[in-house]
Amino acid sequence: MEDGFSSYSSLYDTSSLLQFCNDDSASAASSMEVTDRIASLEQRVQMQEDEIQLLKSALADVVRRLNLSEEQQAMGTRRGPTKARPMIATLPLRPTVNNGTVLPKKGSGTLPSPSGPGSRKDATTPANKRILYLPLSTVRRANSNEHVGTLTRKDSGDSKGNRTRAGSTGSNSSGKRSESKQRDPVFNAGMRRVTHCKEEGYVKMFLKGRPITMYMPKDLVDNYSLEARADLPSNKLKLDWVYGYRGRDCRSNLYLLPTGETVYFIASVVVLYNVDEQLQRHYAGHTDDIKCLAVHPDKITIATGQVAGTSSDGKLAPHVRVWDSVSLNTLHILGTGFFDRALVCLAFSKSNGGNTLCVVDDSNDHVLSVWDWQREDRLAEVKCSNESVFAADFHPTDSNVIVTCGKSHLYFWNLEKGVLVKKQGLFEKQEKPKFVLCVTFAENGDTITGDSSGNILVWGKGTNRISHVIQGAHEGSIFALCMLRNGSLVSGGKDRRLISWDSSYQQIQMVEVPELFGPIRTVAEGRGESVLIGTTKNFVLQGSLDGEFTPITQGHTDELWGLAIHPCKSQFLTCGHDRQVSLWDSSSHQSIWTKHMEDAAQSAGFHPSGAVVAIGTETGRWLVLDTDSKDLVTVHTDGNEQLSVMRYGPDGNFLAIGSHDNYIYIYAVAENGRKYSRVGKCSGHSSFITHLDWSVDSQYLVSNSGDYEILYWIPSVCKQVVSMETTRDISWATYTCTLGFQVFGLWPDGSDGTDINAVCRSNEKSLLVTGDDFGKVHLFSYPCSQFRAPSHVYGGHSSHVTNVNFLYDDSFLVSTGGKDMSVMQWRIV
Repeated sequence: MEDGFSSYSSLYDTSSLLQFCNDDSASAASSMEVTDRIASLEQRVQMQEDEIQLLKSALADVVRRLNLSEEQQAMGTRRGPTKARPMIATLPLRPTVNNGTVLPKKGSGTLPSPSGPGSRKDATTPANKRILYLPLSTVRRANSNEHVGTLTRKDSGDSKGNRTRAGSTGSNSSGKRSESKQRDPVFNAGMRRVTHCKEEGYVKMFLKGRPITMYMPKDLVDNYSLEARADLPSNKLKLDWVYGYRGRDCRSNLYLLPTGETVYFIASVVVLYNVDEQLQRHYAGHTDDIKCLAVHPDKITIATGQVAGTSSDGKLAPHVRVWDSVSLNTLHILGTGFFDRALVCLAFSKSNGGNTLCVVDDSNDHVLSVWDWQREDRLAEVKCSNESVFAADFHPTDSNVIVTCGKSHLYFWNLEKGVLVKKQGLFEKQEKPKFVLCVTFAENGDTITGDSSGNILVWGKGTNRISHVIQGAHEGSIFALCMLRNGSLVSGGKDRRLISWDSSYQQIQMVEVPELFGPIRTVAEGRGESVLIGTTKNFVLQGSLDGEFTPITQGHTDELWGLAIHPCKSQFLTCGHDRQVSLWDSSSHQSIWTKHMEDAAQSAGFHPSGAVVAIGTETGRWLVLDTDSKDLVTVHTDGNEQLSVMRYGPDGNFLAIGSHDNYIYIYAVAENGRKYSRVGKCSGHSSFITHLDWSVDSQYLVSNSGDYEILYWIPSVCKQVVSMETTRDISWATYTCTLGFQVFGLWPDGSDGTDINAVCRSNEKSLLVTGDDFGKVHLFSYPCSQFRAPSHVYGGHSSHVTNVNFLYDDSFLVSTGGKDMSVMQWRIV
């Protein structure tokens, strides 16, 4: 071991650093120019950084040697001695990890490069010693055929005395190598670069300046070319079903069309759902979260408004899309560049054939604008309110009158010669509510409002004064009012009660929605006597005031991360921060069961038998549930941080749990997933665990971490495998790791290493799918081991896509959206 350390000390001459440290010329008392002092300080900082990096590398070497020794002992007892191959990749410069958040290291590419006698020399090392690549060093393997271009110097004979700067991971071995020797290609792609070393059979990719070395299987070493082009997959995806509804924070977004389709939205998709035929159609013209929806009096034309968003290409402006619900074609796009932040309210006029559209955006002034939507012409605009606006609607008999309501206000607007004139609603003797939450109109033209005090107020037609009060109509806020065809009024609120009122505002019927479904957010008229209800817990219910309500759509109510696929049935399980675990049938598109837990859920994995499923939480606790009965089988705790991955081995005898505390916990599993005993924990990662995969024979485990490490393990003894000869040809049962030779082509140009959240290989091993931070699902061919591999790209999610997975028979793909809380099912075509 001592000779290892002596080799390090010979690589770096510390005398110049000591000279810098004792030099006082850079202090404030110095006579040097300010720029010279700054340059001197930068040099000093850089040399100190390099000294720290040297110490890190020495420590890394000690750890690697210990692991290699232990692994050889473990392998010797199982397969006999294995010849260790020299390791090239080592611990990169790591960022600080703070509460699970990776803080990027400041780049040093702008610092001047000290040269001269104090600079470190390029060094060659015997081929039988293990070499450690340092991101800012020039240590190289003498016989390496890898070549990486630098940003700061030319490849010339006198380069030996210059130290490489930020763009480089090294120099030309010793400077003695023949310049005519063939070099493998180097691709530069923003923050990501890829190099290929043919002799050693690996590809090296740089994410945020950190090297990630990925060894290819031996049978590919001779014929692999980094310059070869990958093909697009012959298969494509078609959106088949969207699970979920956005009722938690959106209003007036549920309607029944004459076609029998219920229309609502979630994420950036408008769903047209025919309950009787169990069919969905989707309008997917939007690029980010939809927040409001309006149906034209013709019941065919629909307007929807979205928030400002971001994509990999930049910012997306909020706008309104007017589209045909039969053909799903976009007819008009309004307000790109005019609206700010988001659209919160939309309504078509009723009395003039629906020629005008009123829109309220989410700017500080909540600007109310009126549009001739067919001409895409803005007719008027006015600052509506500094406070939140919850509803806006045209008067049914006068297309020049618009009513808006919100926090502490109710306004009656009159459109006169292109100007909107405001009259404030006068509450007079009636106590002014904190929020006026909803508005509708009686058959005689009166305006009816519901407020946060639980009162229904009637405002005389053409006036801004109250003509009738239903005091205490509900206990708490009234979120929805709907005028039915028969002239009765229906109100719904926070108290989960749905109440109908006659034309004299006397109560007719009342029904209470079960607590499971949550408070009523919106009410719409259904077929015949039926009523549709959207709730704050993201249910869409169908029923009547005479009977009970049944859910036709349900979803999660908080950020969604966990996704697990049943190993032999067309079922999948989702879980999220709403503490809800749901098992879904992909054929009937219904929830089989839902269970509520004490902790927010983060991950899930089925036992290979399908009999049980393990759920990982944000607190370090994990549970095993019976798949059929949803009963609790067992509960354990490992650490106190979130468990990112729950993965059973293919033979069902082990469970691996990847935690944010940097450990992988291994459990032995017996009795078909009903008995667990802890084997130990795999320790070696210096950041949180992100992904895990088992080998086909259940003997090995591969893991990725938050600082882009790829490590291999023998889980039965919790030992790390550091011999590439052992790991490069392992066949993996699944491929969900985002880093590896078979998948590195999926990383986009300029990626910072966190853009790709999830990866999944199809079961028949020809397709690879990813979910990214920009709400996109990408479909690649597998293997995806060519730089800049092409893909089919699919939108629909409006938040980061947190997980993707193929069903057991590859008939469908399931994707989950994080903050959009949606689950989308895609058909493979």
